[in-house]
Amino acid sequence: MKVEKAAKQLEALGNPTRLQVYRMLVRAGKDGLAVGRLQDRLGIAASTLSHHLHRLILTGLVRQERQATTLICRANYPAMDALLGFLADECCVDATPAGARAGEAA
Repeated sequence: MKVEKAAKQLEALGNPTRLQVYRMLVRAGKDGLAVGRLQDRLGIAASTLSHHLHRLILTGLVRQERQATTLICRANYPAMDALLGFLADECCVDATPAGARAGEAA
């Protein structure tokens, strides 16, 4: 994953409302949630929810699908996995190995 893409996704999740929406969708699983259900749970205006969903969709973290007259939103789990992997993959690669710290005897 490129740093720019990760930065955009993290920026989108940096808003408390968007983070709350995303967590609800992650918790909902593969079935996702209808936009109306999200709106009811959050207690925000439809236009506000639409704005936040749009940002999450643009960054690839959320997918939206129309089923008849209902819009279903789902977390994009491969995108979530890629972002988490980006953050964790290089954990401690630059750490000094135990026993090699300055002043320690070999």
